[in-house]
Amino acid sequence: MIHPAPTSLTPAQAALAEALNDALPQTQCTRCGYPDCHGYAAAIAVGEAAINQCPPGGVEGIARLATLTGQPVIALNPDNGHEGPRGVAVIDENWCIGCTLCIKACPVDCIVGAPKKMHTIIEADCTGCELCIPACPVDCIAMEPVTDTLTGWAAWSAEQATRAREQYAFRQMRVARDKRENDERLAAKAAHKLADLPNQTLHTEPEVIDRKRAVIEAALARARAQRAVAPAPTPTPSDDETQE
Repeated sequence: MIHPAPTSLTPAQAALAEALNDALPQTQCTRCGYPDCHGYAAAIAVGEAAINQCPPGGVEGIARLATLTGQPVIALNPDNGHEGPRGVAVIDENWCIGCTLCIKACPVDCIVGAPKKMHTIIEADCTGCELCIPACPVDCIAMEPVTDTLTGWAAWSAEQATRAREQYAFRQMRVARDKRENDERLAAKAAHKLADLPNQTLHTEPEVIDRKRAVIEAALARARAQRAVAPAPTPTPSDDETQE
């Protein structure tokens, strides 16, 4: 079960959440029970979640969170999974049907493919989150261990965590942008139809046209209200900006 991330934090809790998020491996696997690493960090900061719910961080990760929170080190909660070697996803090309469901499930955009075309994994970017496995309808994805006996933070580096965090942030921005652009296209289409409704519908009865106009106007009003309260996406610096 995935719990919603806390949204109301005091300044002190927000600062702690940021520090805790920095100490997490950024695999975005949701095994902690929250939508992403930041959501889990926020839940710890407000006292909603324990520090032992991150299998990818393992024992070392629990120790890091314990130091930041002043809590004692405790064993990993088996309900959230078990610490083990880091794996990467591998797609069996003979069985892939190109459904794109794994692409939509990947939190760091490390799966490349197109509809009805074979997909492949960018191994260097795979966090081992395993979210693509249940998404695959033909069971053609498997996890392959790549760190032998190394587990937790011994199997993952700070550089990899930073890269995964950046990839996840970019994906979140891209998904929000795509949704916003699609909503804008639909709104423009509805507004065009509304401006010439008698000629845009097969109905001729004035009462039916008026009811249809009211429905479209209400939908447009809801869309405007949603856009007004939606948070602006956080911009991701370009390569040129990061080199300045």
